[in-house]
Amino acid sequence: MLDDVSPVFVISVAAQLSGLHPQTLRAYDKLGLVSPDRAPGRGRRYSSRDISQLREVQRLSQEHGVNLAGIKRILELENQVAALQQRLGELAHELELVHSTAARRVAEAHASHRRDLVPLRQSTVAVVWPSQPGQPLGVRSDLPQFGQ
Repeated sequence: MLDDVSPVFVISVAAQLSGLHPQTLRAYDKLGLVSPDRAPGRGRRYSSRDISQLREVQRLSQEHGVNLAGIKRILELENQVAALQQRLGELAHELELVHSTAARRVAEAHASHRRDLVPLRQSTVAVVWPSQPGQPLGVRSDLPQFGQ
């Protein structure tokens, strides 16, 4: 089964598909802009992804006037961003697993709790406040007692 990264095109076909001269493809390979796979006889084999990258190099050069060193840096940064996005996806998936595991463990812990009522000691509460402003604090004994 062929996909975007399967190296299937020889240099002459890749040149036709990308609209570039075969010698330009060799120069780009030498500069590290687009590095195709090598066949057992050391011939270059370009993938669909390589062809797209060749077209992007040509577009950046012709439409935006970016030099080859700039294009190389742009491609490196795009590859780095793609790798970081993939890693972010992996970490998000891992975080989701951790959250679901934690939620399951919390639910198990709650399920294991006893549901019995716990008796509390009754206590008496005293409310203290001044009977008149400026008077010392006193205790009112005519208030109902808590728990009675």
